[in-house]
Amino acid sequence: MQKIITLRTSHRNGLYDITPEVAGVVRESGIKSGIVSVYARGSTAAIMIQENWDQSVQNDVVTLLGRMIPGGIWEHDRQDNNGDSHLKAGLVGPSETIPVVEGKPGLSTWQNVFLCEFDGPRNQREVVVTVISDK
Repeated sequence: MQKIITLRTSHRNGLYDITPEVAGVVRESGIKSGIVSVYARGSTAAIMIQENWDQSVQNDVVTLLGRMIPGGIWEHDRQDNNGDSHLKAGLVGPSETIPVVEGKPGLSTWQNVFLCEFDGPRNQREVVVTVISDK
Protein backbone atom coordinates (compact mmCIF):
# COMPACT_ATOMS: atom_id res chain seq x y z
CA MET A 1 0.00 0.00 0.00
CA GLN A 2 1.20 3.49 -0.75
CA LYS A 3 -0.10 6.94 0.15
CA ILE A 4 1.19 10.47 -0.25
CA ILE A 5 1.04 12.77 2.76
CA THR A 6 1.00 16.47 1.93
CA LEU A 7 1.77 19.26 4.35
CA ARG A 8 2.54 22.96 4.47
CA THR A 9 5.71 24.22 6.12
CA SER A 10 6.03 27.59 7.80
CA HIS A 11 9.78 28.13 8.29
CA ARG A 12 12.92 28.06 6.15
CA ASN A 13 14.35 25.32 8.40
CA GLY A 14 12.24 23.16 10.67
CA LEU A 15 11.17 19.69 11.71
CA TYR A 16 7.51 18.73 11.30
CA ASP A 17 6.13 15.73 13.16
CA ILE A 18 4.35 13.38 10.73
CA THR A 19 4.13 10.38 13.06
CA PRO A 20 0.31 10.41 13.32
CA GLU A 21 -0.04 10.48 9.53
CA VAL A 22 2.47 7.62 9.07
CA ALA A 23 0.72 5.57 11.78
CA GLY A 24 -2.60 6.23 10.04
CA VAL A 25 -1.31 4.81 6.76
CA VAL A 26 0.03 1.73 8.55
CA ARG A 27 -3.30 1.26 10.34
CA GLU A 28 -5.22 1.69 7.08
CA SER A 29 -3.03 -0.93 5.38
CA GLY A 30 -4.18 -3.56 7.86
CA ILE A 31 -0.80 -5.29 8.04
CA LYS A 32 0.45 -6.58 11.37
CA SER A 33 4.11 -7.16 10.53
CA GLY A 34 6.41 -5.72 7.86
CA ILE A 35 8.02 -2.38 7.11
CA VAL A 36 6.95 1.16 6.38
CA SER A 37 9.12 3.37 4.20
CA VAL A 38 8.82 7.13 4.61
CA TYR A 39 10.32 9.17 1.74
CA ALA A 40 10.49 12.95 1.28
CA ARG A 41 9.99 14.17 -2.26
CA GLY A 42 12.26 17.04 -3.16
CA SER A 43 15.98 17.68 -2.94
CA THR A 44 15.76 20.18 -0.08
CA ALA A 45 13.75 18.11 2.40
CA ALA A 46 14.57 15.01 4.40
CA ILE A 47 13.14 12.47 6.84
CA MET A 48 14.48 11.97 10.36
CA ILE A 49 13.52 9.87 13.36
CA GLN A 50 14.06 11.93 16.49
CA GLU A 51 12.72 12.65 19.96
CA ASN A 52 9.54 14.70 20.31
CA TRP A 53 9.37 15.20 24.09
CA ASP A 54 9.60 18.95 23.58
CA GLN A 55 10.76 21.36 20.90
CA SER A 56 14.36 21.52 22.20
CA VAL A 57 15.74 18.54 20.24
CA GLN A 58 14.19 19.77 17.00
CA ASN A 59 15.61 23.24 17.63
CA ASP A 60 19.01 21.70 18.35
CA VAL A 61 18.93 19.77 15.05
CA VAL A 62 18.20 22.97 13.12
CA THR A 63 20.91 24.86 15.03
CA LEU A 64 23.51 22.12 14.52
CA LEU A 65 22.87 21.87 10.78
CA GLY A 66 22.92 25.66 10.47
CA ARG A 67 26.33 25.78 12.13
CA MET A 68 27.70 22.86 10.11
CA ILE A 69 26.27 24.08 6.80
CA PRO A 70 25.77 27.86 6.81
CA GLY A 71 23.91 29.60 4.03
CA GLY A 72 25.31 31.94 1.42
CA ILE A 73 28.73 30.38 0.79
CA TRP A 74 28.03 27.58 -1.68
CA GLU A 75 28.51 27.49 -5.44
CA HIS A 76 24.86 26.55 -5.93
CA ASP A 77 23.77 29.76 -4.16
CA ARG A 78 24.50 31.62 -7.42
CA GLN A 79 21.56 29.80 -9.03
CA ASP A 80 18.85 30.04 -6.39
CA ASN A 81 20.41 30.81 -3.02
CA ASN A 82 19.66 27.46 -1.42
CA GLY A 83 22.93 25.55 -1.58
CA ASP A 84 22.79 24.91 2.15
CA SER A 85 19.30 23.42 1.79
CA HIS A 86 20.51 20.78 -0.66
CA LEU A 87 23.51 19.90 1.51
CA LYS A 88 21.44 19.57 4.70
CA ALA A 89 18.89 17.36 2.95
CA GLY A 90 21.65 15.20 1.51
CA LEU A 91 23.32 14.82 4.87
CA VAL A 92 20.13 13.84 6.72
CA GLY A 93 18.77 11.72 3.86
CA PRO A 94 15.43 11.43 2.06
CA SER A 95 13.99 8.39 3.84
CA GLU A 96 13.63 6.15 6.85
CA THR A 97 12.49 2.54 7.04
CA ILE A 98 10.58 1.55 10.16
CA PRO A 99 9.46 -1.94 11.19
CA VAL A 100 5.75 -2.53 11.55
CA VAL A 101 5.12 -4.35 14.83
CA GLU A 102 1.65 -5.55 15.82
CA GLY A 103 0.04 -3.21 13.28
CA LYS A 104 1.90 -0.06 14.34
CA PRO A 105 5.15 1.68 13.44
CA GLY A 106 7.78 0.05 15.67
CA LEU A 107 8.96 3.31 17.23
CA SER A 108 10.04 3.59 20.85
CA THR A 109 8.32 5.86 23.34
CA TRP A 110 10.56 8.80 22.48
CA GLN A 111 10.83 8.33 18.71
CA ASN A 112 8.80 10.28 16.18
CA VAL A 113 9.03 10.67 12.41
CA PHE A 114 9.80 14.16 11.12
CA LEU A 115 9.80 15.84 7.76
CA CYS A 116 12.85 18.11 7.77
CA GLU A 117 12.29 21.30 5.82
CA PHE A 118 15.44 23.08 4.69
CA ASP A 119 14.06 25.40 2.00
CA GLY A 120 10.76 26.70 3.26
CA PRO A 121 8.26 27.88 3.78
CA ARG A 122 6.44 25.69 1.27
CA ASN A 123 2.76 25.53 0.44
CA GLN A 124 3.10 21.83 -0.28
CA ARG A 125 5.60 19.17 0.67
CA GLU A 126 4.97 15.56 -0.25
CA VAL A 127 5.99 12.49 1.71
CA VAL A 128 5.51 9.05 0.17
CA VAL A 129 4.57 6.38 2.71
CA THR A 130 4.87 2.77 1.49
CA VAL A 131 3.77 -0.15 3.66
CA ILE A 132 5.03 -3.65 2.85
CA SER A 133 3.81 -6.79 4.60
CA ASP A 134 6.24 -9.57 5.50
CA LYS A 135 3.81 -12.17 4.14
